[in-house]
Amino acid sequence: MFVQGSNLKGAIAEAKIAAAAIELGIPVLRPVAEHGRYDLVLEVAGDLLRVQCKWGSLYRENTVISISLRTSRLTPAGYVRTSYASHEIDAVAAYCGELDRCYLLPAHLVTDRSAIFLRLEPARNSQRACINLAGDYEFAGAVAQLEERRHGMAEAEGSSPSSSTPLESATVVGAHQFRNHFGYYMERAAVGEEILVTRRGRPTVRLAPAQEVLPLAA
Repeated sequence: MFVQGSNLKGAIAEAKIAAAAIELGIPVLRPVAEHGRYDLVLEVAGDLLRVQCKWGSLYRENTVISISLRTSRLTPAGYVRTSYASHEIDAVAAYCGELDRCYLLPAHLVTDRSAIFLRLEPARNSQRACINLAGDYEFAGAVAQLEERRHGMAEAEGSSPSSSTPLESATVVGAHQFRNHFGYYMERAAVGEEILVTRRGRPTVRLAPAQEVLPLAA
């Protein structure tokens, strides 16, 4: 698909993403006023997600999808360029016209960044940490993971006292994504974030920062 003009690309991306959500039976809402920080609201597993829609372009011999996360607006002082903050959006959805595919990226991958890159092929050196594989974020699969996490959180909340399972403060991630991005989640846990790993929707492992350094055995 060859499309010129950023406004036209944005309109096509938003329409394609809305259609992909509707095909999955996801209710789609649009803000009444334009020029907000998100383009659509998707109702996934009972949660309302504020989604910014973006166009993705192929480069590096069609092996990588590049998605710009910068915004630009004209003010009396000139153009102001900013990135998205975690309190402004819940996800970014991207449409790659050259592949005719949609992708859904959670907020922790896209906030406070100028761009993100999705690899269509694994790295030649077999590196998996800190690499975003496009296949992990294809729209239908990403939505299914969100629904699985929501289901897993509900099961955990029902099976354990709230004092022993503080899920409201934990980041819930599927086992497949955790395995592929272990280094990334380990760094987040090291600075105080709690990571709850689910398998088939059921909580299995909790990753938390070490409270103390244990002495090495003699």
